[in-house]
Amino acid sequence: MREFHPTPTIVLILAIETSGLAGSVALLESGRVLAEAPLDPARRSAQTLAPAIDRLLRDQQMAPQQVGLVAVTVGPGSFTGLRVGVTTAKTFAYAVRAQVQGVSTLEVIGLQAAEWLLAEPPAEPLAMEAAGPPAAAGREVHSLLDALRGELFVGRFRIDALAGAAARALLRMADDELLAIDTWLAQLPAGAVVCGPGVQRVAGRLPAGVITAPEATWEPRAATVGRVAWRDYENGRRDDLWKLAPAYLRPSYAEEKAKQRPGNR
Repeated sequence: MREFHPTPTIVLILAIETSGLAGSVALLESGRVLAEAPLDPARRSAQTLAPAIDRLLRDQQMAPQQVGLVAVTVGPGSFTGLRVGVTTAKTFAYAVRAQVQGVSTLEVIGLQAAEWLLAEPPAEPLAMEAAGPPAAAGREVHSLLDALRGELFVGRFRIDALAGAAARALLRMADDELLAIDTWLAQLPAGAVVCGPGVQRVAGRLPAGVITAPEATWEPRAATVGRVAWRDYENGRRDDLWKLAPAYLRPSYAEEKAKQRPGNR
């Protein structure tokens, strides 16, 4: 077993991303990525996520008890995927007495765009446009997920290029929102950067001057989940294991239909 000596500034982080189709798990030493592994999108479930975590730890010669922080995307995203990820993260953290931290899917995507903007390579360098990234300072970054029904899940951030590493340069402007596409477009400032799978829903409708981040930054990755969690952990944030829950931003279709039945209003 590999030796690992945690300190207040050195923490082994297990990161879990199951909000979308391309899930992944990662292991980080504080903010440094040790390893990342994709999940099989055709077989994602609690039964397959646990073995993937076990393989990741064994490949790095780490024991579960060495993990000090479990980071997981809490949404928005797939209802089933989020439930599986959050439940697994809480169960693992409880078993090994680790801290647990929830991370916004939209913030993860936003950080990946910020890393491109600031030309700060993550674990695996993300693709760049031939001309390179545009100037980052002061730009708004809008992370988008398709919420269907003519709506988007939107995360709005701003880049502070003087803040150093990308994780600290990405500043949240508002809570994650569920917006009609037309409402969001009306709020989109010139020069903003858009990123995430939801960009496909608005392709062709973006105003001139809006920059689209490379598709390589669109899918949330577990390694980025870990970096966001570590930044917040260093800033003193601690989530309550018993209260941590998925942030769906709206009820499921089945729940909405149930509320519309007579007697449930």
